[in-house]
Amino acid sequence: MTLQRDVQGGLESVSTTGRVAALTGVRAVAALLVVLTHAAYTTGKYPQGYYGLTLSRAEIGVPIFFVLSGFLLFRPWVKASAAGRSAPSVRRYAWHRVRRIMPAYVVTVLVAYAIYHFREAGPNPGHTWEGLLRNLSLTQIYADNYVYSFLHQGLTQMWSLAVEAAFYVALPALAWLLLVLLCRRRWRPGLLYLGLAVLFAVSPAWLALVHTTDFLPDGARLWLPTYLAWFVGGMLLAVLETTGARAYALVCIPLAVVSYFIASTPIAGEPTTSPALLSEAIVKTIFYAAIATLIVAPLALPGPTRAGDRSWYSRLLASRPMVFLGEISYEIFLIHLIVMELVMVEVLRKPVYTGSMMGLFIATMVVTIPLAWVLHRFTRVRGE
Repeated sequence: MTLQRDVQGGLESVSTTGRVAALTGVRAVAALLVVLTHAAYTTGKYPQGYYGLTLSRAEIGVPIFFVLSGFLLFRPWVKASAAGRSAPSVRRYAWHRVRRIMPAYVVTVLVAYAIYHFREAGPNPGHTWEGLLRNLSLTQIYADNYVYSFLHQGLTQMWSLAVEAAFYVALPALAWLLLVLLCRRRWRPGLLYLGLAVLFAVSPAWLALVHTTDFLPDGARLWLPTYLAWFVGGMLLAVLETTGARAYALVCIPLAVVSYFIASTPIAGEPTTSPALLSEAIVKTIFYAAIATLIVAPLALPGPTRAGDRSWYSRLLASRPMVFLGEISYEIFLIHLIVMELVMVEVLRKPVYTGSMMGLFIATMVVTIPLAWVLHRFTRVRGE
């Protein structure tokens, strides 16, 4: 056993080196899926029936990121409760979160605004001083007509980072509600499961609210309550880990794959971020929560193995290429859309909604990886 930093969490925990590496590697999977689905969209593959729906569902990379955050960030509170220790410092937690996400994010936003100040790439309503302030503060989604007010070229994926930041803010309060108010500062896993079930139910309830009323801004479909179920999947894994539960890749991964192909049918809606029908939105939310949790579960809850005899899944994700990509996955996520647009127009010379999806994906990654490494190298938190 060696002392390691939680992946992206900034809080120390005792874990095997291989397990930490695998949790880093699964971030690479999430980032690659996000790039893939955007390459499919940019080359016009979404409208191509079931095939297009399958490619659009590669957005599952975002729920994987959310499940990882729920697991890694809620975990210190769970461990402290189970051991009868004081809760983690909220001030230290908040400082780690700001240090982790903001330097690279601010650089990306400023570069995007600089590039598109001199470049025409279609409508760009977010390219204003107010849009800059909104994007820098991750408040762009808290508006009516968000798409026509603050959406900026090269930064359209940042709605999910705004949701992630909202979870960071909410997590200490959620931990207090679950572990102090509900469980009365005692280790009561049964009550925790009940509390997490209630939190999970917030997502379908919120979806019902935004689909059946009109008093909220249209950006409310992108607010944290819509996606809370995905974070709860990771929070559940943190509780299960402490109770000694185990998950096995040979069970979880086939279930995740089958669920993915079911979610790729029209029951989860058209290939859009927010499905039009309430039933589609709820199905999509539940399936994505299940798929992402199943993908992370074998890494969060590894079964007992002999030394050096980890599962095939863990070994794959702990391989050096996957860990390298996982370490810069955040930066890949940040810059890939800017790179993709420039590659599509300036390198491949293809009009939007044409061309080879894999060609665009590969070309984008070839350019993105070294740039992401540089961004990571100069903005990362030293010593973590």
